[in-house]
Amino acid sequence: MSSYGIGRAARLLGVSPDTVRRWADSGRLPTRRDASGKRQIDGEDLAAFAVALTAEGASGQEEEPYTSARNAFPGIITAVRLGDVAAQVEIQAGPHRLVSLVTREAVEELGLAVGMEAVARVKATSVHIDRT
Repeated sequence: MSSYGIGRAARLLGVSPDTVRRWADSGRLPTRRDASGKRQIDGEDLAAFAVALTAEGASGQEEEPYTSARNAFPGIITAVRLGDVAAQVEIQAGPHRLVSLVTREAVEELGLAVGMEAVARVKATSVHIDRT
């Protein structure tokens, strides 16, 4: 299972590391300590928190939203729905929820799963998912 440090989680949620620490200190975002004593957030917990945060309409956005000339949205996978041939992958990138329809084969080859970090790349009406 993927896990994330405070700084990486902050970038994925589009907030400052201090905001993530406050959420962890208040018990709102579950963390655990690794062998070196650093706080870690399990990928599935972070994915669920990202979805809940967006549903509340209070992303806590303190920094600029993710934008780039190349239309790349780094985030965390919050849902993967597999069909016989196609799959639906949802990514929460800061306050943005992106949904992509890809082949089941692509999901399996990339090993995409809830809680993993990924990048949604948008060109025209097509969204491509890159594993990071």
